[in-house]
Amino acid sequence: MENYGYTKTENGQNQQSNVPYRSEKKLPAALLGILVGWLALNKFYLGYTKEGVIQLILNIVTLGAASVIPFIEGILYLFMSDKQFDDTYVYGKKGWL
Repeated sequence: MENYGYTKTENGQNQQSNVPYRSEKKLPAALLGILVGWLALNKFYLGYTKEGVIQLILNIVTLGAASVIPFIEGILYLFMSDKQFDDTYVYGKKGWL
């Protein structure tokens, strides 16, 4: 039977909700990068252990000057859309800027 562009939905299961996409890790990762980036906690929070250790070593070698990197990353996290953040850092596993 032709449905002419209409689909039958049972109890509204196929209807999209109007709830916007929301990332669970974006805000905590951004705040960790901005506030305590010298400890590389934003990297460890996102599951990047190797990058976190590298960041810690860089901070020790440069006497904290490398803590600018996670500060900038935290700001970039805040200005990304939630979907873009998840696609890049949670699912795409991009460790650095």
